Amino acid sequence: MTPENNTSLRDLTRIATFTAIIAVLGLPGAIPLFGNAVPITLQTLGVMLAGAILGWWRGAASVLALLLLVAAGLPLLSGGRGGIGVFFGASVGYLIGFAFGAAVTGLIVHAGATKPTWLRVAVGSFVGGVLTVYLFGIPLQALVTGIPLSVTAIASTAFLPGDLVKVALSTGLVMAVWRAYPRAFSFSRKPRAAEFAPLP
Repeated sequence: MTPENNTSLRDLTRIATFTAIIAVLGLPGAIPLFGNAVPITLQTLGVMLAGAILGWWRGAASVLALLLLVAAGLPLLSGGRGGIGVFFGASVGYLIGFAFGAAVTGLIVHAGATKPTWLRVAVGSFVGGVLTVYLFGIPLQALVTGIPLSVTAIASTAFLPGDLVKVALSTGLVMAVWRAYPRAFSFSRKPRAAEFAPLP
């Protein structure tokens, strides 16, 4: 197997792994936080983790793969939702925002870096996994539902406590994975000669 093929296979494996992780995080459905006032889902946590660990394009690819499976009818979204119909509902902007959110998270965590830092991961998870998702989700939700944008935006602030918890979880998990298994990450680095040695 050539180095190029080996790298491509590794990329596909990582992308598929995080597609599965994001799908699994949707199994619990809506989770009430602080009573019933702020129901959240964990799939945005998967978006943050994908971008922070895989980098911008692999992270976005893992989300896009999930969305393609959802469009094909698989019930992989929170609460067991699936099918093309979800892309015509109020949550369509958030689904689009997932892909961009993973990319933005990856760009912030990986750009010009050779390893993650607590600050980069926290900022990347918040800007990508929260603000970017809101940037797409809130306007399209207002458009689909017919509710004024300002009202939709104010109502969406109820999700911020849960999202901040996910940012903290993302930061802690990413740094723990880095310490335990740094090869899971896709930071740019010079390949070692051993990686290009022919297979026995």
